[in-house]
Amino acid sequence: MDKRIYTVIKGTGSYIPDKVIKNDFFLKNKFFDKNGKPIDKPNEEIIAKFMEITEIEERRYVEDQHNTSDLGYFSALKAIENSGINPEELDYIIVAHNFGDVYAGDHKTDIVPSIAARVKHKLGIKNPDTVAYDLPFGCPGWLQGLIHADYFIKSGDSKRALVIGAETLSRVCDPHDIDSMIYSDGAGAVILEGVESEEPVGILSHKTRSDTLEHYNLLWMEKSYNPDYPKDDIFLKMNGRRVYEYAISTVPPLVKACIEKAGVGITDIRKVLIHQANGKMDHVIMQKILRLFGIRETPEFLMPMTISRLGNNSVATLPVLLDLIKAEKLENHRLDSGDHYLMASVGAGMNINAIIYRVP
Repeated sequence: MDKRIYTVIKGTGSYIPDKVIKNDFFLKNKFFDKNGKPIDKPNEEIIAKFMEITEIEERRYVEDQHNTSDLGYFSALKAIENSGINPEELDYIIVAHNFGDVYAGDHKTDIVPSIAARVKHKLGIKNPDTVAYDLPFGCPGWLQGLIHADYFIKSGDSKRALVIGAETLSRVCDPHDIDSMIYSDGAGAVILEGVESEEPVGILSHKTRSDTLEHYNLLWMEKSYNPDYPKDDIFLKMNGRRVYEYAISTVPPLVKACIEKAGVGITDIRKVLIHQANGKMDHVIMQKILRLFGIRETPEFLMPMTISRLGNNSVATLPVLLDLIKAEKLENHRLDSGDHYLMASVGAGMNINAIIYRVP
């Protein structure tokens, strides 16, 4: 059998902020609905219902002195160390994010220069052939970065790439919106490298879908729900019900197509890494994927979850989850040589993507 070039993960890294924000942090918040009317329920009841649906008990917030580019840099350092590569030999640095650097106490987005340029600068990389660029693609941005890098590597344009997902959602969420309790901060990174192999390894297949005609505005930016909010800032907003309906109806068939494209069976998949968006939604997506293959029961330990303690940090959820598994920091979850795993994400756009990966 002839050898082919495959894209494999050589190293992983993540950065999880130390500041733990438990649900009782929100007991003092005054919540409003989308019409600017105070929500007439005790915060204890609001928080209990929120936790029942999302499974989130706590999340992490970035320290005031750090920004998205800092978190991306911290995760990149760990991925580089884990891979053992010389960063000067990187061909691409791709940073997925959606809001750039947002400074403590100021909700404005700062993306000039790009976050990737800032990370490259922080890493001290001198090589002008190391191309650094940003990828805003909603929550699926990091996974789309892997897809970009896979194309570069398999085309012969690149040998190595650093792909980062970093976000500080705590600085763009409205404290008067219940959905603010979903969001968190963090970063994850991987080093990708092209290798020759006679048997398929690394990224076996990928699929991406964008639905912008009717679903482009399910997440958007808007003023605070509090009509008396003192500033003219805009915050991240979400139509939770429609996002949920969109995700559970469109993610499963895309994942099925991606699995079939890879030429593997559903029973070959050892782990399913889904964007940690909402506990209830992720479980329903998993059930629907399995039912498309005629499976009624979800195998134990198939889908690792971190949302209960890390919340939803957008583009960072998948690389953080992967790094924790690789480091064997999640009980009952590990990946060994020859294992296949699936990664899938859904988010603003609306965008969906998935990758099937085989561990070398």
